[in-house]
Amino acid sequence: MAQGQQPILILPQDTSRYVGKEAQRINILAGKVLAETVRTTLGPKGMDKMLVDSLGDIVITNDGVTILREMDISHPAAKMLVEVAKTQEDEVGDGTTTAVIIA
Repeated sequence: MAQGQQPILILPQDTSRYVGKEAQRINILAGKVLAETVRTTLGPKGMDKMLVDSLGDIVITNDGVTILREMDISHPAAKMLVEVAKTQEDEVGDGTTTAVIIA
């Protein structure tokens, strides 16, 4: 690409593009929402989550990675946190909720 030319971005319809502080704020918010979703499953008084998918199937779990896998997530930063949880599960077998909260 020649110097001074702007790249051409082709985005799907109904998408938004954020840059700078606004993008940073939205990414942090996505991470906080995921962390808050799984945080209540931690500890001896951790609560189970009842998940219902689009077909009406029900899953009851307090496993962080299971909860995150069942969620339909479209935000790129939130998807990265789900990948963190999956990697933690694959490598260690435990600590997925804590990994998401810390990240």
